[in-house]
Amino acid sequence: MTSPDSPAGYSSPCPAPPPSLPSSPLPSSPAPSSSSIPAPPSLPPTGEVMVLALGRKKQRVLIALSILPIFLAFLLSLDPLITLSPHHHCHLRALFPSPEVLNASLPWEKGRRPGDSGGPSQCKQYANGSQLSVVDCEAGWDYNVTEGLRNNIVTEWDLVCTQYWLVPVEEVCFILGVLTGCLSLGYAADRFGRSKTLLASLTLSVVFGVLVCVSPYPSVFIVMRFCLAAASAGVYLTLYITRLELCEPSLRLMVTTLAGLMTVAGGLLLLAVALGCQSWRGLLGAGAAPLTLFLSYGVPGVFPESPRWLLLSERSADMNAFSERRNSNRDVRDDESFTELDSESAPSSRPHLSFPELFHSRNIWKNMCVLGFTSFISHGISHCYSSFRGDVRGTTPSFYWTYLLSVCAGGGAWLLLWATVDRCGRRGILLLSMTMTGLASLILLGLMEYLSETAITVFSVLGLFSSQATASLCILFTAEIIPTIIRGSGVGAVLALGCVGRLSSPLMDLRNHYGYFLHHVVYSSLALLAVLSILLLPESKRKPLPQTLADGEQYKRPPLGRRRRDNVPLLATPNPET
Repeated sequence: MTSPDSPAGYSSPCPAPPPSLPSSPLPSSPAPSSSSIPAPPSLPPTGEVMVLALGRKKQRVLIALSILPIFLAFLLSLDPLITLSPHHHCHLRALFPSPEVLNASLPWEKGRRPGDSGGPSQCKQYANGSQLSVVDCEAGWDYNVTEGLRNNIVTEWDLVCTQYWLVPVEEVCFILGVLTGCLSLGYAADRFGRSKTLLASLTLSVVFGVLVCVSPYPSVFIVMRFCLAAASAGVYLTLYITRLELCEPSLRLMVTTLAGLMTVAGGLLLLAVALGCQSWRGLLGAGAAPLTLFLSYGVPGVFPESPRWLLLSERSADMNAFSERRNSNRDVRDDESFTELDSESAPSSRPHLSFPELFHSRNIWKNMCVLGFTSFISHGISHCYSSFRGDVRGTTPSFYWTYLLSVCAGGGAWLLLWATVDRCGRRGILLLSMTMTGLASLILLGLMEYLSETAITVFSVLGLFSSQATASLCILFTAEIIPTIIRGSGVGAVLALGCVGRLSSPLMDLRNHYGYFLHHVVYSSLALLAVLSILLLPESKRKPLPQTLADGEQYKRPPLGRRRRDNVPLLATPNPET
């Protein structure tokens, strides 16, 4: 029989009773003998409560999840190094041919880009030393490697001239692999759980990483790279949503920024390792080998399942483990945050994914379409800024300059998001960064004949910086407003649309950058349209993550004509000074 002043299940601000007394509170005076008051039912914990129940174990897991992107960058950022095509010419009998020998043995070709004066042919040579007839290279090619790896897939398999098309095909297949992994493994994370999908993706990444290293032919290499890209994308996606679901609202941005900076550090470390090993097989092995250490996540008790996903699944045993942890830990039990456990009403039934309900969730679809479109534009237009100087002036910058500029712009974008997003809101910074992206494109396209080399570099860096900030914030925004029940699929779909935008880069390389101006104009016009569509998004700053489709439908932008009212009485009170 329980006193109505201290019902069972509610935490008390008074100190805990001594060990000799029973753990449940006893009535201070006999209750009326007419009837006994039944204790309230035990309610299931909420997502925020179960996150807090992880305690110090959650902190260790978050640190480990933030370190893993360093090694994951080796697998996802490797393409520029292994597909870099160095200067080459037909193999000649002389070991170190002089410029006179080259001019006498190789025909002169005009440059393919504006401002390029041309040079000795890379794919043709004079037949039998006579300048009357020109033939294709007969004895292979000599490579003048001055940047990147000394031995990559281009130099090993002679992917130049008539075989050059295999390089853009490999890049396209890699991007399509990332797209496939985001869609398929994102759905698997919602269906089978975050930890199982992460472990399966890690295992596949290690297996296909080894198979890529031992690929004997370009065709086998392309197929294995497709599979490796899909598995690596699954690791990245599952890591992203798991980190987010293990954080309180106030820590989500900091943990996500830390992981983004670790990815930037991985890109810089990749270049340092590449300069040391000088072999594409060794570089791939250096990226796949450390992932084997994280296979220890498969050991029971090492890596916890996402508590938010457990609430929406039928794993009642795992949910009870969190409740037992709360009851056995005095510090966790007395935490004021756990009052949410007792104050929430009991759900009528466990929520399940209803496809008809998902189909009619117009607000969720609207948010996904806007963010997916913004991700498509931001990923696709980044290539325009990286190659704009070479397209316009014909002077291709150094590979190291382009690579370091892209990586450092990503790091600067993460620092900008960390400093501004929690102060100004997700939607405001997303709108600002996309506006900067569009303005940089319009200035470069409209004034390119009047801009100096320095001005072109400045606006290209500004556009690259703002486009990477937009792409990074799109993923965070999507993960915060898509409900847990479809978060893996939703974030995977937005990432997949970003991969569609990235396909423009290898396709332009395949066409030798013909039509680059129209390509840039189209993306710039779509960027302005994306600016208008961002106004339709809600704000998710420091708000709890939605769980069900009904929760996701609540993330709506208030109408423009209606003035927002604050329900807090203190804030609603007019200022006496005014």
